[in-house]
Amino acid sequence: MGRILRDIYSVWWADLRILKRFWPKFLITCIISPILYLFVFGFGLGRRIKIEGTSYLEFVIPGIIALTAMNTSFNSAGMKLNVDRLFYKSFDEFLMAPISSFSLILGKSLIGVVRGLIISCAFLLIGIAFSPLRVNFLFGVTLLVTCFTFAFLGVLAALIAKSHQDMSTFTSMVLRPMTFLGGTFFSLDDLPKMLKIILNIIPLTHASQCLRAITLGQAFPWLSLLILVSFGLVFLIGCIVIVKMSSV
Repeated sequence: MGRILRDIYSVWWADLRILKRFWPKFLITCIISPILYLFVFGFGLGRRIKIEGTSYLEFVIPGIIALTAMNTSFNSAGMKLNVDRLFYKSFDEFLMAPISSFSLILGKSLIGVVRGLIISCAFLLIGIAFSPLRVNFLFGVTLLVTCFTFAFLGVLAALIAKSHQDMSTFTSMVLRPMTFLGGTFFSLDDLPKMLKIILNIIPLTHASQCLRAITLGQAFPWLSLLILVSFGLVFLIGCIVIVKMSSV
C-alpha cells in the first residue's frame, strides 16, 4: 500500500508543482465561467422564477457547482495529459516506469480532482454569499466523487485522442451537451418520461441531483450517487485497459 501511494504521488508531483506556482492565474481564469452562469441564469433570467418550491437562484447554484466540478476536473486532467502525451511525449516515460497502471491513472487524475475541488469550493463560497445553502459531509463526498468521475473521463479522452483536435471535438460533442442537458439549469420532473430516461444516462445529471438535494434539504438520492460512482469506475477501468494495451 505504501508503495502504491508513493507511485501515485510521484506521478502527481509535477502537476502539483505547476499548480502551486500558477494557482492565482488558474483560480481567476476558471472562476469566471461559473460566476457568469450565476449572474446570467440566477439573477438575470431566474429572479422571479420559482422551481421545486424554492427560488431559482437556490435551485441553480448547486447545479453550477456540479457543472464547475465537471469542467474543471475534466479539462485539468484531460488537456494536461493530452499535451504531455502528444506534444512533449513525456507520458511514454511513465509507461516505461515500474509503476502500476492504477497508480499512473490515479496520479494523472488527481490534479483534475484537486483543481475541481478548489474552483467548486471557491464558487460555493460565492453562492453562500447570495443564498443560504445547506452543506454537510455528504455534500463533500458527492463533490469529491464528481471530481474523480470527470477527471477519469478526462484522462480516458486524452488516452483515446490521436490529436489535440480530438480533445476539442470530444468537448464539443460530449461535455457541452452535458452542460445544458444534465439538469444544471432546469428540473427534470416535468419532462416526458422517455426524455427523462435519456437525460438520466448523463453523469452530470446525477451529480446535480445529489448536490441539489443536500443544499435544498430534500431526500438524498442514493441511487444517483451509486450511478455516479459506477460511471467513475467504468471510466477508471477504461483508462487502465488502454494504458495496459499501450504498455505491451
